Formats: sequence, structure tokens, C-alpha cells
Amino acid sequence: RVFKNSQDLGVGYPFNQPMKVYSSLWNADDWATRGGLEKTDWSKAPFVASYKGFYIDGCEASVAQSTCATQGLRWWDQKALDDLDGLQWRKLKDVRDKYTIYNYCSDRKRYPTMSPECARDRDV
Repeated sequence: RVFKNSQDLGVGYPFNQPMKVYSSLWNADDWATRGGLEKTDWSKAPFVASYKGFYIDGCEASVAQSTCATQGLRWWDQKALDDLDGLQWRKLKDVRDKYTIYNYCSDRKRYPTMSPECARDRDV
């Protein structure tokens, strides 16, 4: 999922706060699986989730300062990384079309009014 900074629309964005990376598994058969069409195969339990080839590059959180000491100097601060290019967007679309089971942006049953970030980013 691409979660762009949409603070101008009133959507929260994690700027000056520590972030964590975690995952969880839960039974969402009744809502996150195309309306219950994709059922969990419980005979495959226990389920294990892990990160493979995951590398994180960031700065350590500090109570004393709200931004990285190297603000503007990191690889992710490059202007070219503000957005995906055309080819990257097409590749992302292919992956979404093939693997996305649930996207709250297209869930009109639960969210009849499209959220501001979904409407602007055409994330459906």
C-alpha cells in the first residue's frame, strides 16, 4: 500500500513520532476476504508470519528531538523518491490486481463515502 502524506486533507501522517514495524494474523473471513469468498484453511494451522530480506534504515527515536539529526541528508530525502514513476505505478497496479484481497478504499459497503486520501490518490 502506498500511504501518501495527506495532511492537507486532514488525514494523519506519521511525521514527528517513532514508528514500529509489526505484523499480525487474524481471522477476517467475514469482512476482509471479498465478502467471505476467501476462507481460511484452518487445516494449514499453525500459521507463521515472518519478514524475509527485510532491512530497515532509519534514525533512532529521541525524546529530545522530533526529527532525525540527519534530516534532509538520507537517501529517502531525495526528490526523486517523492513518488513512483510511471513504470513503478504500472508494476504496483499489476501486483494489486493479482494479490489484493481487500482494500478499504473500494469497500463501499462498509465505507459508503470514500475517504479523502482514497479519492485523491485514486487508490481503488
